[in-house]
Amino acid sequence: MRECSDILVELESWYDRESTRHLHAALSGVIEPLLETAFGYHLLQIGHTRNQALYANSRIRHCAYLAPSAGGAVSLVAQHDELPVETDSVDVVIAHHALDFTRRPHEVLRELQRVLTPHGQLLVVGFNPLSPSAGVRRLRGLAGHPLWQELSPVGSRRLLDWLRLLGLETQSLRYLQPVPVLGQGRLARYAQHANRWSQKLSLPLGELYMVHAVKQVGGRVLPVRRVRRSARLIGLTVPNPAAAPQRDHAV
Repeated sequence: MRECSDILVELESWYDRESTRHLHAALSGVIEPLLETAFGYHLLQIGHTRNQALYANSRIRHCAYLAPSAGGAVSLVAQHDELPVETDSVDVVIAHHALDFTRRPHEVLRELQRVLTPHGQLLVVGFNPLSPSAGVRRLRGLAGHPLWQELSPVGSRRLLDWLRLLGLETQSLRYLQPVPVLGQGRLARYAQHANRWSQKLSLPLGELYMVHAVKQVGGRVLPVRRVRRSARLIGLTVPNPAAAPQRDHAV
């Protein structure tokens, strides 16, 4: 738990930097159009932050924020490889760096697949190990930085293979901001132009990647790990439709 707390604090601090605020805004800009067309009863965001909600403009009313530690906007506290949520109950899952700081990324992905409803949508956000700044992150991790020494990113291509094996059909893969945006001057405008150009050409150089996938009903699904019997699964109930009004009959 100490490591989880350190990761949460450090990642939140990283997202509060000027350059990464632009990155979070770009990420929100990519996710918002997907959420505008996503319908259902329940949305779940999981990850290693507590104040970086990405569902502000979602049409889904019930949105839950899950993290390994309490605080901020978090409404559920749990580990990502043991989600206390019933199977086939969540319409949209946003995994914000949920695979980046775990030694069991495949188990986490299985849990995400388990809780999704048939045809439910999964949005996975992760650090891109091919980005220009990936080398800097590795060096800082070797130097003992508490965030980057725990980072173990899953490459986007390997993630696509895992999704296919779990019966999740990939809809899109986007790379975001290979060049950091600083300030509001000329250099910032050049950086924004370079980032738009890179995203338009789908160059695999972005700081982050975002994968959009849909759970297929008849897809090939690997066996799902059983949750401990002592664990209590949270039932996300679907509201019953209103009863039809009774028509008065003349006597």
